[in-house]
Amino acid sequence: MSFLERYTNAAQDVILQGLKLVGVRYRLGGNDEDSGLDCSGFVRLVFKDSIGASLPRTAREMSEVGQQVDTSQLKPGDLVFFNTMRRTFSHVGIYLGDNYFMHAPRTGAEVRVESMGNSYWVQRYNGARRIIEGN
Repeated sequence: MSFLERYTNAAQDVILQGLKLVGVRYRLGGNDEDSGLDCSGFVRLVFKDSIGASLPRTAREMSEVGQQVDTSQLKPGDLVFFNTMRRTFSHVGIYLGDNYFMHAPRTGAEVRVESMGNSYWVQRYNGARRIIEGN
């Protein structure tokens, strides 16, 4: 089975749209690829442009939509949340599968793919939400 055959069509659209933004620079409060994106701006843009879903502006608000997903049940396209500012759900990314996710990490960095197995992310993981129906 190929890498892409593992995804539902909606999840596939989300993943491909997100991967197109790899390399876009981080900007706090950023909402578009030209001026830069922050973590939630990245996730909102990807979901809007890929499947037309309108998500809330902040990672915290995103943590309240969709359905909660156990870590063992994660699927590509799920939102993954982390505590990066000493408060829960302060960072969000999109799960890719095989313990990888894509996100807009921080000032001075760019949108990238990273392993959730990295000790930094393991220690800060807060949970996941499923937005894509039937994923």
